[in-house]
Amino acid sequence: MVANQVHLVRHGEVFNPQGVLYGRLPNYRLSELGAEMAQAAAAEFVERGRPVRRVLASPLVRAQESAAPIGAAFSLPIETEDRIIEPTNRFEGKRMRGEGGALRDPRNWPFLTNPLRPSWGEPFRSVSDRMLDAIHDAWNSVGDGDVVLVSHQLPIWMVHRSLAHERLAHDPRKRRCALSSVTTLSWCGDRFEETGYSSPAAHLQASATDIGAV
Repeated sequence: MVANQVHLVRHGEVFNPQGVLYGRLPNYRLSELGAEMAQAAAAEFVERGRPVRRVLASPLVRAQESAAPIGAAFSLPIETEDRIIEPTNRFEGKRMRGEGGALRDPRNWPFLTNPLRPSWGEPFRSVSDRMLDAIHDAWNSVGDGDVVLVSHQLPIWMVHRSLAHERLAHDPRKRRCALSSVTTLSWCGDRFEETGYSSPAAHLQASATDIGAV
């Protein structure tokens, strides 16, 4: 027996008043709005009546905090899964655009030579492979019910594009992976397929101010 469904949840909004790209930097916590978003995601699982059996989260604080309401709703501990962490990025701690932004600094241009890989951080294929490995292991880890993995926008989007047989290189402005969104996967025949997407915190998105999310 294996899990019924695997749900990929993106963390909520992060408190990031400087507007930097925070990547794997420590201590970037949810904002008050982000905490509301995380509660909204948890409420959706309860409202759906989903039989959640495990909750796993990236080791980064924002993911752990976003997983906490889901764990509380189902009386489950939060388990850390290193493979669903944010990718590495050479621009961590920097503002990307505007005056003084990293993209205007010629010293950073050598890191921008290959957006198809990408040249500024962990390769897209590496991100996809480790995510899919973690998803398979999570799916096999329970006898029935659902497993929730709380991760980050890019890793979740890499799973989406892999399962859709789309090129992993993409325009980041066109990702469909809102804060605290839920991407649902089901095993269909001999492979995973994306069978659902929802944005339980959509009513809170208009108030979001964090521009450093990746």
